[in-house]
Amino acid sequence: MYSEKFQKSIAAVEAAREKNIALEPERMTAKQKEDLLAEYHPDYKKDEFAELKIGPNKGEKVPTELAEMLQAHSRITADSVNLSKPDYDVDVLIIGGGGAGASAAIEANEAGADVMIVTKLRIGDANTMMAEGGIQAADKPNDSPAIHFVDAFGGGHFAAKRDLLSKLVCDAPEAIQWLSNLGVEFDKDADGTMITTHGGGTSRKRMHAAKDYSGAEIMRTLRDEVLNRNIPVVDFTSAIELILDENGNAAGAVLMNMETKELLVAKAKTVIIATGGAGRMHYQGFPTSNHYGATADGLVLGYRVGAKLLYAETLQYHPTGAAYPEQIFGALVTEKVRSLGAKLVNGNGEVFMHPLETRDVAAASIIRECGARGNGVDTGNGLGVWLDTPMIEKIGGEGTIEKRIPAMMRMFEKYGIDIRKEPILVYPTLHYQNGGLDITPDGMTTNVKNLFVAGEAVGGIHGKNRLMGNSLLDIIVFGRSAGINAAKAAKETTVGNLTLDHIAKFENEIKSAGIETDSVSPKLLPNYTNQNNI
Repeated sequence: MYSEKFQKSIAAVEAAREKNIALEPERMTAKQKEDLLAEYHPDYKKDEFAELKIGPNKGEKVPTELAEMLQAHSRITADSVNLSKPDYDVDVLIIGGGGAGASAAIEANEAGADVMIVTKLRIGDANTMMAEGGIQAADKPNDSPAIHFVDAFGGGHFAAKRDLLSKLVCDAPEAIQWLSNLGVEFDKDADGTMITTHGGGTSRKRMHAAKDYSGAEIMRTLRDEVLNRNIPVVDFTSAIELILDENGNAAGAVLMNMETKELLVAKAKTVIIATGGAGRMHYQGFPTSNHYGATADGLVLGYRVGAKLLYAETLQYHPTGAAYPEQIFGALVTEKVRSLGAKLVNGNGEVFMHPLETRDVAAASIIRECGARGNGVDTGNGLGVWLDTPMIEKIGGEGTIEKRIPAMMRMFEKYGIDIRKEPILVYPTLHYQNGGLDITPDGMTTNVKNLFVAGEAVGGIHGKNRLMGNSLLDIIVFGRSAGINAAKAAKETTVGNLTLDHIAKFENEIKSAGIETDSVSPKLLPNYTNQNNI
C-alpha cells in the first residue's frame, strides 16, 4: 500500500534493523536539551502566544487560541437564569465525567456527601479513556516515592509545585491498591506480582498497565463504581458559568443542555472542576490525541471568577502521534511501544535519539529531524519518522506485540498495516495541558474558596512537562483528594445568596482593556466545518 518512495525508506529501516537494535543511543546533556527545546519545541515559538490583558494572570502569555477564550464574552448575562429556584441542590457539584471527576465522586459519596456529576458528553467520554501506556507508582523494592519525585521533578524542568508533586508520588502506591481493590485488571506475572516497565524519563520500572488499554480499564472500573453507587450523572449537559455566593465562594454552576440549549441552575456547597484538557483547541494547528470535548472549559470557567492559572503557556506534544494513514492522523501511539523496545528511526534508516528521552525532548527531536535536518518521510499529508515496531518482537519474542500492545496492533491493522512486520510513521500530536488552575495540596484553588480542581485542569503538579504515566496517577490522587476535601468543606459551609455579578464585572474589564472580540466562551466543542481550524 506504500508508494515507491515509502518502500525505499522502509527498506533502509529494515536493512539497518539488526544494527539499530544493538545500538545504544547516548542521552542528551542538559545543555543539549535546553538548546533543542528553545529552537524546536512549540512552547518556545513566541509569535504563537498572546499577552493576557485582563484577569488574575494579566500580563502573562498563553497560547493565542487560549487567550481568545479566556478574554471572550460569557455565553449568558446575569438575568438569563433565575438563581432563586435552582434545578439541582447538592453538597458537591462535579463538573466533568472523566477519571478525576469519577474518583472525586466516589470519595465524596463515601464521605456521605450528596454528590452530582455533570458532563457535556457522557461519563467516560474523556482523555482518561484514551490513555494507553500505564500509571506510575513506586511500589517495588528497588524504588521509592523519593526516586519517583526526582524523576518527575527533573522531567518537569524543576518547575513543579513541590507540595503537589510530593503528594502525587507519596500517594501513588495506595492509589494503585485502591484501583486494584475496585477491580482494575492490571498486568500481572503468574505469581500475581504486577508487571512494571520503564517510561520516558524514569529511572525505575514503575509503569503499571492493563496491556495498552490502561486508561479504558481504569475508566471502566470507575464508571461502574459511580453507577453502582447510584451517584446522579447528568449527561450531555455543560457547565457554562460558575455561580458564586455573596461571600465570593463557589456555590454552583449554570448548566446548558447540549441538545436543547435549555439553561439550568445547579446550587452546591462546593464545586469541583474536572473538565480535562485542551487538545481540541488545536494550538498552532497541531493534530490531537484528545477526546472530542477537550476544549479547556475548566480554565475559562475558573478564570472568569478570579481563579489563577499556573503554567498555562506550557503544553505537551506527545512525540508519537500517528502520521499515517490520514484516517488516524494525530491518534496516540503509546510510549509503551518504545518502552518495549521500538526505536525512532529517520527516513534514511538512522536512529537519531534515545527512545526514552522525556516527551518534550523527543517531540522537539522529531520536529528537528523532519525540518532542519531534512530526514523526515513525506506521508502525503505532512512529514513523519519511523517507529520501528518490528524491533519489539526481535527483542521480546513472537507474540509480544499482541500480548502487550493489542490496541496498537488493531488500530493499524484496520488500515492494512501489520506493526509486527513493518514500522509505522509518527509525528508529535497535541496531547496534554501541562498548565491549569493553581491549587493548594487539598485541591482548592488558591484564591476562590470552595472551588476545587482535579485532573488535567490543574497546573503545577508536573511542572512544565509531564512524564508518561503520571497523568493517570494524578487524576486518581487529586481526584480522590478533591472529593474527600470538597465533602469535608461542604459539611462546614452555609451557602449565601447566589450571584452572577462576576459576569458583568468581567465584561467591564474586557471593555476597559479595549479588547474587541466576537468570541464567546467556554468553547464547549470544536468546529470542524472550516478545515483551517484543524
